[in-house]
Amino acid sequence: MMLTGLTCQNTDNQPIAEQTTATAQFVANPQPVAEVPVKPLEIGAAAPDFKLPGVDGKWYSLADFKDAKALVVLFTCNHCPTAQAYEERVVAVVNDYKPKGVELVAISPNSPLGVLYDELGYTDLNDDYSEMIIRAKNQAFNFPYLYDGDNEQASLKYGPVATPHAFVFDANRKLVYAGRLDTKEKPGSGGNADDLRAALDATLAGQPVGTPTTKTFGCSTKWGWKHADKDKATKDWNAKPVTISKLDTKGVQQLLKNEDSKKLRLVNVWATWCGPCVREYPEFVILHQVFSRRDFEFVSISADKPDQEEKALKFLQESHSAVANYLFSEDDKYALIEAVDKEWNGALPYTILVEPGGKVVWRHQGAVDFYELKKVIVEHGMIGRYF
Repeated sequence: MMLTGLTCQNTDNQPIAEQTTATAQFVANPQPVAEVPVKPLEIGAAAPDFKLPGVDGKWYSLADFKDAKALVVLFTCNHCPTAQAYEERVVAVVNDYKPKGVELVAISPNSPLGVLYDELGYTDLNDDYSEMIIRAKNQAFNFPYLYDGDNEQASLKYGPVATPHAFVFDANRKLVYAGRLDTKEKPGSGGNADDLRAALDATLAGQPVGTPTTKTFGCSTKWGWKHADKDKATKDWNAKPVTISKLDTKGVQQLLKNEDSKKLRLVNVWATWCGPCVREYPEFVILHQVFSRRDFEFVSISADKPDQEEKALKFLQESHSAVANYLFSEDDKYALIEAVDKEWNGALPYTILVEPGGKVVWRHQGAVDFYELKKVIVEHGMIGRYF
């Protein structure tokens, strides 16, 4: 179907995460778990065994590190800004200490069911196993990265309170250090995983660690019982009112100039008769929730005919689109095209990201690759991955 001046680009991009999952040897199946007390492992305790899948498709247990003079079990994840801030330092520690007989294995303790949308506002990737594969590749991880998000049975034995949380074991696999990597969270602020390195140096020298436990700052572990929080957040969002207002050419031009906000503004032009528009639209609503606590907003413009307001509103309500929704109020769709972006040739869907003042950051005609879009958003200077 088509409207004068607008056509529907009937192509869909397969998300990168789905492409990766198809080649993975392990299929994740996260489950809710009953809440239990969580206590970090005590100094002197033996390393609990585990059997977990890595992003390389292999399964790992303690026996795979039996020859290590010291073993670091690091609990970390994709989404946490603090965890992301330390990724390069973890890679550097492995480069420096592997020749000395140290092994490091990272475990994601988070249940994907327990991560709220607005907790993903500092990342382009969530804590799904498939997206862990992408993170490891993007960051060139030189250590095994294991998934424990199905039931978290291994992580519960260690008791990480936050990500990242490091546990150092000696050659006899007794815990000699538990805590932070260093006190400088933001990259470039002077930290070099100093606390972790000091613990490893002492352990390799056969000496007791000077400070065997330290406090750990980061995102709280997303245990499987936190799905209740996510369920409540979803229920609360779905209860929000959904409205639509008409907007003429001048109004669209003002919207794209983005002079009335201090946020990145993502605008999606869609129509109820456009198949790709309808299929992808709910992902834009999720995207708004993800970055809602950052300097970001999502706005929708329906290209349906002005007399189709009721039909457009019904779709938006079904999609729980509790954002700023507009219906173009004029019959001249070419005027809409020019008002949105002079580089747009008119095919729907069309999506454009603009800074305050109207500078175009990103534009795309056709169905969106949401991983690509999230990466553009999170790496923009107004957003960023760290605190």
